[in-house]
Amino acid sequence: MGEQLEKNTPTQGCPHGFRVITGAGQEVQTENVTVAEGGVAEITCRLHQYDGSIVVIQNPARQTLFFNGTRALKDERFQLEEFSPRRVRIRLSDARLEDEGGYFCQLYTEDTHHQIATLTVLVAPENPVVEVREQAVEGGEVELSCLVPRSRPVAVLRWYRDRKELKGVSSSRENGKVWSVASTVRFRVDRKDDGDIVICEAQNQALPSGHIKQTQYVLDVQYSPTARIHASQAVVREGDTLVLTCAVTGNPRPNQIRWSRGNESLPERAEAFGETLTLPGLVSADNGTYTCEASNKHGHARALYVLVVYDPGAVVEAQTSVPYAIVGGILALLVFLIICVLVGMVWCSVRQKGSYLTHEASGLDEQGEAREAFLNGSDGHKRKEEFFI
Repeated sequence: MGEQLEKNTPTQGCPHGFRVITGAGQEVQTENVTVAEGGVAEITCRLHQYDGSIVVIQNPARQTLFFNGTRALKDERFQLEEFSPRRVRIRLSDARLEDEGGYFCQLYTEDTHHQIATLTVLVAPENPVVEVREQAVEGGEVELSCLVPRSRPVAVLRWYRDRKELKGVSSSRENGKVWSVASTVRFRVDRKDDGDIVICEAQNQALPSGHIKQTQYVLDVQYSPTARIHASQAVVREGDTLVLTCAVTGNPRPNQIRWSRGNESLPERAEAFGETLTLPGLVSADNGTYTCEASNKHGHARALYVLVVYDPGAVVEAQTSVPYAIVGGILALLVFLIICVLVGMVWCSVRQKGSYLTHEASGLDEQGEAREAFLNGSDGHKRKEEFFI
């Protein structure tokens, strides 16, 4: 008995299938299958004009999985879903890379005929691993790396910050049947960037449509400290209790704050505890300039507070919170503007007066009041000059 083999012949429901037509008119068709690692795949062998001949399904290692509907290999991941005169269908759960390859659908008649269904296993990327090359410091650059150790096909990596895509540099390396993919990105940072979120996304065909894997990285930008003193009240009198708070920022945050008073020591009643300095039972002897200082490995900061203790019956206005430097700057700007206006007025006045004199002289010329005088010179030569009055 002869056979007729038709390869790459499109058939309904089997766009990538193959078929074998035996001499008795029996036909065998298979379909290629693609599945994500860990997923479920169905391998189907379609039979046409089946006459009850023996059908055998084998794995890529040519081990028999099922013989005419009977299990031959003890791998519970393979289950026989259907065995009928029209088709044989097996179900593979928890698909693995080692399951990839050609599955043989064999039909035993007078001659042995087989067809192959190719199983392709894709590997979806896991959540990327994001790392920083070295500690970020204000005014410098930070370099982040994003790594996906396993993917198939090669995963595409993208960077995002503040909903804007960053341009990264990607590289890939083949490791057996899978690919390792990495991407790096560099950008400048300042103290305001501390705490910002940078996202690395990974995607390939093994993931369901619209799905991505991503990892968020929180920027840790170190910077020098700042300090500012806040008083518990604006006006203090003898007998009051004043609490000064040193508001400190910095990364790393300064863990020690030092209080001092000019060239003098703190009052004996003063209680310094971290960011706060408490001055109970104030007296005029407590007057002075109080300082809080903080530092980290990137710099040093200090803040000043001038304490003036008033008599209990004194009537004073609350101290303004606007720094004297700002007030002085505003006054200087006002004086400058006034001078500019005065200079402009004088210039306009002078220009207007000069224009009037010019027009007056032109009027005299037009009225014909120019007088001519002829001065005698050498014989045969006369010179004429005009004088305008």
